Amino acid sequence: MVHTGACVAALLGQGGSRKYGLTWRWLRYFKNDRDRRDFVTCGSAAGIAASFRAPVGGVLFSLEEMASWWRSALLWRCFFTTAVVAIMLRALIDVCLSGKCGLFGTGGLIMFDVTSQNTTYHIKDVPPVLVLGVIGGLLGSLYNFLLEKVLRIYSYIYGKKPIYKIILACSISVFTSCLLFGLPWLASCQPCPIDASEACPTIGRSGNYKKFQCPPGHYNDLASLIFNTNDDAIKNLFSKDTDSEFQYSSILIFFATCFFLSIFSYGIVAPAGLFVPVIVTGASYGRFVGMLVGSHSNLNHGLFAVLGAASLLGGSMRMTVSLCVIILELTNNLLLLPLIMVVLLVSKTVADAFNGNVYDIIMKLKGFPYLEAHAEPYMRQLTVEDVVTGPLQLFNVIEKVENIVHVLRTTGHHGFPVIDERSHSESPVLFGLVLRAHLIVLLRKKAFLTTAVRADSDAFRHFSAMDFTKRGSGNGDKIEDIELTEEEMEMFIDLHPFCNSSPYTVVETMSLAKALILFREVGLRHLLVIPKISNRLVRLPIAVSMHTNKAFEVSSSGYIDETRFYARTYSGCASSAGKEQVEKNKISASSFSKTLLRHPGGASELAVTNYL
Repeated sequence: MVHTGACVAALLGQGGSRKYGLTWRWLRYFKNDRDRRDFVTCGSAAGIAASFRAPVGGVLFSLEEMASWWRSALLWRCFFTTAVVAIMLRALIDVCLSGKCGLFGTGGLIMFDVTSQNTTYHIKDVPPVLVLGVIGGLLGSLYNFLLEKVLRIYSYIYGKKPIYKIILACSISVFTSCLLFGLPWLASCQPCPIDASEACPTIGRSGNYKKFQCPPGHYNDLASLIFNTNDDAIKNLFSKDTDSEFQYSSILIFFATCFFLSIFSYGIVAPAGLFVPVIVTGASYGRFVGMLVGSHSNLNHGLFAVLGAASLLGGSMRMTVSLCVIILELTNNLLLLPLIMVVLLVSKTVADAFNGNVYDIIMKLKGFPYLEAHAEPYMRQLTVEDVVTGPLQLFNVIEKVENIVHVLRTTGHHGFPVIDERSHSESPVLFGLVLRAHLIVLLRKKAFLTTAVRADSDAFRHFSAMDFTKRGSGNGDKIEDIELTEEEMEMFIDLHPFCNSSPYTVVETMSLAKALILFREVGLRHLLVIPKISNRLVRLPIAVSMHTNKAFEVSSSGYIDETRFYARTYSGCASSAGKEQVEKNKISASSFSKTLLRHPGGASELAVTNYL
């Protein structure tokens, strides 16, 4: 549901779907990168609110996990979105109370209500809770480790032939069906409890007592977990009325089955999530720990199952505040708050010692560019100068069409520095920054000049802000789609009116850690690095060209390869008798260097540029 909500929001953020005729004119005002990111964030919050009926938890989930740049406006927008979801969900549940909507009409806004359970606890109950947190951290890190290995194998298989995706999904489906049907044979039949609150054995799909080849008056406890819906299985594990319903062996088998099947099922072409499988798995081993503790704790087996689910969620996803609120909204038991907070903090702390959270692992496997929230310690010892690489692609304020087309076709950069080589200056002067999307608009509109002279303001009156918004969001137009004649290739484009003349810049001596924090906190897409001129008397060019043997990745594990930084420094010196150029190696005075550091959100990038 998180993915579904994000997809719907992204569709609205790009103005609808032209292919299917689902476009609305008023959506064109939101066709920009910032609003589209906000839409996706609100959509993910709506997905959590709808699937777990946790509107506040959805807002906190988007704050803690989804958004890399948070602000108050985005907070109330997410809150408004989840409030609408809660109202619509309540209305639809009321409509479906007649039973016409199937399983959707059952239940209410609280999915797993445990308010009737005794939640009094004492100091002696804290050690088992801490043990649950440690187990959750260990199992969560193991879950992420195995999931990463499996997804790498799946990626290798998918790279062979597209048909392999279908074959793999069918194979996993057949294997899962055979396994789930065969496992209940390992459990023995149990007599129905005399004080059972429902029919035993169960008649129909839902219920706690599945017969599964047992004689009359008996049930199979493992089949009661496997052949139930996920929601009913979780309710059975969370319930205080099922303390004597399950055997130790059945709980262990069910835990191992859910643990490994959730790993192998994720990543296939069939839709599979993470939240519910992790909750079921954590609830099973939490209940097992509760059965082992027995009468030594005031907490019943159902509450141990709730804490077990929280511990595995914390160990795998590494979220704290949002998970705590989501679980509280799921169970409607505020008295569990201290224990859930403790178990989440312990599980996250233990798991962080081994690997990252599951979402970061998946993003790295997908190759999505991402900057961590905090700089690595080694970045404090580096400057932005240490990570620039070349050659840099740039444009003059009046550039030839052929050069622009060549650069756009041979590079994938989203922004380019624009310089002004003034006659009275020994060095080119930074004029601003121009975006790829805007250049494509100019090429498509054929805003060309026959001579390399600056155009007057009337030449661009036929452009509107909507032209650049429309072309600059979503997939937009591609340079390959633009056809130009040889005569048009020899013309020029005046970039003066279309540049950002005041881009964010930092000096080359700035700490890399500070640059990363600035980039994230301000929500930048590009950051330009300029040289620092230390000579106050004579303005002399200083060019530093960094030749990196390996691309610098902010999301690396933290080590620096000794071959990564090999610098050739060229400096200009002056004496009282006049200027004397000293060269250690030959280099053009207009050398430029650049590296790209990606920002969360896909297209965002940090252009670290070193120029004269």
